[in-house]
Amino acid sequence: MTYQPATISDDLNTLPRLPGWVTSGRAETPETVAFRSGAALMALDQLIGDPRHGVPVKLLANRLALSAATATSKLEGRLAREADIRDAFHLTPPGEARGPDGDLLAFWREGVRLHAGRTGEITDFVGAEFAGEAGAWLDVGLERARTHGPLSGCVAALRAVLEVDDRAERTACLLSDVVLARTLNWKEVLPVSAQRLTKTALHDLAAVGQGGELVVQARTLESIEETIRMARDLVRRAGALHAIAPKLRAKGSGAAVDLFLTEDAVAPASMLSPRIRGTSIPMTDRAARRFCDRLVELGVARELTGRSTFRLYGIAS
Repeated sequence: MTYQPATISDDLNTLPRLPGWVTSGRAETPETVAFRSGAALMALDQLIGDPRHGVPVKLLANRLALSAATATSKLEGRLAREADIRDAFHLTPPGEARGPDGDLLAFWREGVRLHAGRTGEITDFVGAEFAGEAGAWLDVGLERARTHGPLSGCVAALRAVLEVDDRAERTACLLSDVVLARTLNWKEVLPVSAQRLTKTALHDLAAVGQGGELVVQARTLESIEETIRMARDLVRRAGALHAIAPKLRAKGSGAAVDLFLTEDAVAPASMLSPRIRGTSIPMTDRAARRFCDRLVELGVARELTGRSTFRLYGIAS
């Protein structure tokens, strides 16, 4: 998987999708989960691996990072809302402490930018507390994936971390995601492991063995299925934004549109002004606010906070 400039599929019906038999309700067994996960992972790999499908992969990764931060907040016992986590990250002034919620989102946003194949980069990222063991945990997961399939490898990595420290949920989920990425030969990481997990599921994973493993695999499969639906939906949204781009007359509108196709939340005052992030293109604070409001008027963006000040914008649903 590589991050490519997005193109737009001419027909959303041609995009890879989940077969009906993958999502139909049925009793879960190791065999059915393995079979269904193979089909789901193939669809996801095709979606994000071929730029002709037009999936805005950076935007997808950032959306998943926010969802993973919300999920791991619950796993860690803080129960922060998605909106609060997003605000803590995006609205904290530079140089000030984001707090635990903002730091958690920073962890996941930085995690999706790791190169999945560089063990040293990953061990440095998880910090000194786990750096000496992270490589071994990855090896445990990768070996299990080779013999029992990708989801079993993810679960093995989760268990290996939590057996050492049952409070290291975010690290365990990230290494699970790295195992999945390596198994599928992706360079980058998509955070899917944490999305549907519960504290009970992780406790049972360590306590009851095979039964607990099956529950975690099934929940990971649900997350993969949801990621496929999200990716397909983002193609539609990105297409709508591209369609109205010629109507935007503001200087730098093309670069600003590109920012909306990579970031799940855009703060006009800091990400578009005084320069559009990642460019040298200037934009005044007033122009940035007017640009975002224009996207809302055209139906391709929405304001995320419900406030009159300190606003955030993202592409519309």
